[in-house]
Amino acid sequence: MTTQLPSRPFDIAIIGGGAGGVLTAIHALHLADAGIRIVLIEPTARLAQGVAYATTHAEHLLNVPARRMSAFDDKPDDFVDFLVAREGEHARDAIAVSYAQRRHYGDYLRDRLQRARETTSAHFEVLQDRVTGLDDADGVLRLELESGSAIRARGMVMAVGNNPKPLPARGASGLPRHSVLEAWDFDAIKQIPADAEICIAGSGLSMVDTVLSLVANGHRGRVHVLSRHALLPLAHTKHAVADFDAGALLAMPLRQRMHVLRKAASEADRQGLPWQAVMESARPLVQNLWRTLSHDDQRRFLRHAVRYWDVHRHRIAPQVHAQLEALQASGQLRLHRGRLQTVNREGERIRVTLMMRDRRTQELDVDRIVNATGVEMRAQLMRNPLLSDLLGKGNARPGPHGIGIDTASDGDVVNAEGEALPDVIVVGSLRIGRLWESIAVPELRGQAENAARRLLALPQVPVGATSPKGTSFWA
Repeated sequence: MTTQLPSRPFDIAIIGGGAGGVLTAIHALHLADAGIRIVLIEPTARLAQGVAYATTHAEHLLNVPARRMSAFDDKPDDFVDFLVAREGEHARDAIAVSYAQRRHYGDYLRDRLQRARETTSAHFEVLQDRVTGLDDADGVLRLELESGSAIRARGMVMAVGNNPKPLPARGASGLPRHSVLEAWDFDAIKQIPADAEICIAGSGLSMVDTVLSLVANGHRGRVHVLSRHALLPLAHTKHAVADFDAGALLAMPLRQRMHVLRKAASEADRQGLPWQAVMESARPLVQNLWRTLSHDDQRRFLRHAVRYWDVHRHRIAPQVHAQLEALQASGQLRLHRGRLQTVNREGERIRVTLMMRDRRTQELDVDRIVNATGVEMRAQLMRNPLLSDLLGKGNARPGPHGIGIDTASDGDVVNAEGEALPDVIVVGSLRIGRLWESIAVPELRGQAENAARRLLALPQVPVGATSPKGTSFWA
């Protein structure tokens, strides 16, 4: 790690060392010429360990087959090649369609970053610190750091990743710390006593990780899963694509789209295909499907349809889905449909109160609560000092519907006046308001490569010079 800050400005500063930031660094190093200076800034000591790939536990699997997880559009088998190098060429076909352990994907990204570092002619540094503020200093960005130092850069990529939502229940702050756990605190989940009765708030992918950890630990206690819809993620099937004109959806309003998708799933079933084949037909168009919805239809989707979309779009490995079904069948895993209202101590236990759909209340007494309600999508509430600084100064604004931050079509941050900042590009989850689909690897790698190319093409700006265009969009 870098210990002394250089006085020369960097050409690219990458903020965030999770998957999006590491992918950006890999592509930038492959594309950069000699003399280019790149820095990646990440507060934790280990790269490629954002929320998705921080787990070290074998039971946590990727949610798509290995063949779809390459870091490079032009080398679609690259992740498979990485796994084959460990397992042997004889296993290639099986590996390609397998759902690999998620920890191996973090290993893969670190390996490809190291290879890029060894072959690049550019200068690359990793700085263990946190960016807390950003200003324009005569055409060069000035990044304030938590350590009290500052660096300068011609351009910046924001790949700051995700933060969990707080537990949505009154009384949560008054509970003992050991009794309320975050779903992403995998090691803490492993320490839950095997006989404990557990309440998991949320029924999405984070809940799945929690249940898998409990199963791997030989958990015997009952597990209650609470959510508004009580819908679990659905399973992948063997890859198939339906003969379905997904492009026709783009001209339809939301209600008609949903009707057509249901009809297409029924038709696929009559042809002996799973409904998943229809979703595979629509998969390449997801961002356009979002962008072509009217503002009002986007709001309707967020209010009424998003959970139904998520369980069909963000599917899980078949073997993982089978585990969940077996736990339900045994009665150990129980689903409850309602809103979490309050949590309070009752002796040595926790009383959880739910508001059901018919307005009745239901109470559960449990030993632990796991917060699996997902990621915070509202930038103002992400507890990120850089985002707070940008929003507070008017150098960024919330994205549509208040989620993420606003960006132009290529990912440039849009300020409070509606003007794009071409030297600050967003990669990943913060683009959700504009793109909706912005965290899957195919989207991340494309955004990362595009950001690297665009920032490397920026004109050189001598220190102390004004912007090449003679103007500044900065507040």
